[in-house]
Amino acid sequence: MTDERTTAPPGHTTAPPGRAAGDDYLERRALRRGSAGWLLLTGLGVAYVVSGDFSGWNFGLAEGGFGGLAIATVLMGVMYTCMVFSLAELSSILPTAGGGYGFARRALGPWGGFLTGTAILIEYVLAPAAISLFIGDYVESLGLFGLESGWPLTLACFLIFIGIHLWGVGEALRFSFVVTGIAVAALLVFAVGAFTEFDASGLNDIKVDPEAFGANSWLPYGILGIWAAFPFGMWFFLGVEGVPLAAEETRDPARTLPKAIRWSMLILVCLALLTFFAAAGARGSAAIQSAGNPLVEALQPGGEPTTLSRIVNYAGLAGLVASFFSLIYAGSRQLFALSRAGYLPKFLSLTSRRKAPYLGLLVPGAIGFALAASSGNGARMLNVAVFGATISYALMALSHIVLRRREPHLDRPYRTPGGVLTSSVALVLACAALVATFLVDVTAAFIALGVYVVAIAYFGFYSRKHLVAQAPEEEFAALAAAEAELERN
Repeated sequence: MTDERTTAPPGHTTAPPGRAAGDDYLERRALRRGSAGWLLLTGLGVAYVVSGDFSGWNFGLAEGGFGGLAIATVLMGVMYTCMVFSLAELSSILPTAGGGYGFARRALGPWGGFLTGTAILIEYVLAPAAISLFIGDYVESLGLFGLESGWPLTLACFLIFIGIHLWGVGEALRFSFVVTGIAVAALLVFAVGAFTEFDASGLNDIKVDPEAFGANSWLPYGILGIWAAFPFGMWFFLGVEGVPLAAEETRDPARTLPKAIRWSMLILVCLALLTFFAAAGARGSAAIQSAGNPLVEALQPGGEPTTLSRIVNYAGLAGLVASFFSLIYAGSRQLFALSRAGYLPKFLSLTSRRKAPYLGLLVPGAIGFALAASSGNGARMLNVAVFGATISYALMALSHIVLRRREPHLDRPYRTPGGVLTSSVALVLACAALVATFLVDVTAAFIALGVYVVAIAYFGFYSRKHLVAQAPEEEFAALAAAEAELERN
């Protein structure tokens, strides 16, 4: 038998024997090209995040009060803005399904790529699992069809929405776009209704902790409360970085991705400001700081449901569905890219006749369902997801800095405003947010760290020796290495 092993530069990648890295290998791992334009991708970017406007962010009021959470949200907004501008440039350079992993692979080598991709995967497996529990709670609270929150409802969520993804990416993104539109419209209706009841005195009505350093009515838990509120300020934006994962299914990705990322972030900033001020001002920060559905609580001063609160309640379910659905998409594409390049078992990147990575959808879905059904702790799973997210943000920002320094002449269809300074701000704030996860839930942070260590061991002992040289991310890296060698000679 002829050995068709694909060669690669020393110290970089190797290919599996046989036809593993040949044309047939990549043909069986191809996505549907040109399925999404900038409008669908903008909707996808908002869909990743929109559930965070309906629930979760308000728990930051219990950590930092209104002032602490407000400052934390501004700082996290700055971090995400700087990061998405950096990602816009990187995605125009390397438009592949690997997203952040692909950027880090080019800049930081195989280890950097794996560490980034694994962190992103932790985020995109845990977040849908947590959201599936929130969907169950919403369905039960609304009394829909007499259903109760529990594993059967969680299983139904995974089966129905993974099934739509298996149908095809175009159909999936259009479904996500419609549901996201409903959720965004409801947020705007909520803001109009809530601002009619706005009372500025309710913003700082949380009792002050006299022992906290720097505590006052706006910072009831002191200066440290600002830092502790970082993870909750992130919930207004968590997930928007997943837009580049659709690169291989996008029309003209070098132009489309940067445009979609920028528009997604602009919309999310506006929604965050409206939601935060309207909810806290309508009912008071103290009343909504521990509510599972803060927007509904804000519209029910007497505790009795109103027509508007019911509309927002149903729309909250739509927002959860949109984020759940889109995060499943993001997780499958990240897993697909890591598997196709050999960082994870290669069978996970096989695609169906409709060009959907079916195992990349089913395997994370099965893991997510098992975690949701066994733990039932959505808040802890979200904290684990935030831990993974902050690691990936730091590494992606570092990748932008390294590529700007190492390859200044690389063709960049889009350039980040502010250049390295912009990505440096994102790097510093991401590191600060990573430390903040330990302030909120030490157990969750160490669980995530444990998963990370196991994944690193797998890569160090096995998969780094079995990478596929003809995977797009590896080809980019091999080409860069060859060009560098030519320049040295």
